[in-house]
Amino acid sequence: MTLSQSSKKQNMAQDTFSKLLRCTNSVSGDVHKHIQDQLTVSQFGILESLALLGPISQKELAARILKSPGNITTIINNLEKAGLVIRVLSTQDKRYYGIHLTDKGRRLIDRLLPVHTEVLRNRMAVLTEEEQQTLGRLLEKLTMNGGAQERG
Repeated sequence: MTLSQSSKKQNMAQDTFSKLLRCTNSVSGDVHKHIQDQLTVSQFGILESLALLGPISQKELAARILKSPGNITTIINNLEKAGLVIRVLSTQDKRYYGIHLTDKGRRLIDRLLPVHTEVLRNRMAVLTEEEQQTLGRLLEKLTMNGGAQERG
């Protein structure tokens, strides 16, 4: 590969990455605007996960919303202080705490989720169903590539 070809590849990668970041920030900002006075994006992600999946562990929540174990503990502590979730010790495994929505947490997420879903649906409506599927596959491919080095 010549220096010129290598430079073009690098510029394309940087340009594509910049577009991905701008898109992510723009869409995320629009989709989460309605929650900003009540919850952080991470708190919303936890309540949304619990509403959709039911009680799950901190470890599972951390993986689902892409947060470190230390960070997820802080987020859950704050949600617990606000009365939105509770930790329930497993009767089968004393090392396992399930995170559960409280009635207050359920009421809040039940109020926020329909608005969130509608905003997300409206934002994604600029893409056809086929384009959304293609974008999903491309993003999964990029995610699965992880830290792979450039293949020559």
